[in-house]
Amino acid sequence: MTPRPTAVLFDLDGTIVDSAPGILSTLAYTYEHLRMPVPPVEELMKWIGPPILESFRDFAGLDEDESRYALAIYRERYREVGVFEASAYPGVPEAIRVIQRAGLPISLATSKPESAAHAILDRIRLSDAFTEITGASEDETRSDKADVVAEALRRLAARGVDVRTRPLMIGDRVHDVEGAAEHLVPTIFVGWGYGAPEEAEGAVAVVETAGELLAALGL
Repeated sequence: MTPRPTAVLFDLDGTIVDSAPGILSTLAYTYEHLRMPVPPVEELMKWIGPPILESFRDFAGLDEDESRYALAIYRERYREVGVFEASAYPGVPEAIRVIQRAGLPISLATSKPESAAHAILDRIRLSDAFTEITGASEDETRSDKADVVAEALRRLAARGVDVRTRPLMIGDRVHDVEGAAEHLVPTIFVGWGYGAPEEAEGAVAVVETAGELLAALGL
């Protein structure tokens, strides 16, 4: 069991919600719109987690201007359709409510744009559980997980939250582990998300259920 944290940061995709259906369908739409062959699902799954603008470069081979054009196509479709195809993982909203009732400040820390993150949390009726909802900026200048974690910590600190003693990240990808580590924030890795087991290297704990997560938090 890790020591009880003074602040908790949550990833969104693969940690709180299964957003794969909406992301994958929107990526397929974007590829088709660009008249590019749609990669197989196992290739598209790699997009879930990293900043999407970087993924258009790294996975689709687009240059910066092409990536921003593709992102605009993706965003429009995702706002209209994809955002509504995310569903909460069993027991996770309830676990977040337990954390909230325990008095622990909670911030979202997602590479998804804040507007989409708000829409998803509103849809699953969980927005009010969060002290802050921090995500990527709409122009993607803040999308790297380390930058998002820094902004989440800054916002919490501005509210008087102790983010120095024992902040904790909860996520499902290596980007969560490494991004939080850049700010000396340990990570609990959740096994129900999109990350491969080896991505948990460096995490302080690995949990497989929402109940195990609460136990790891001492709740």
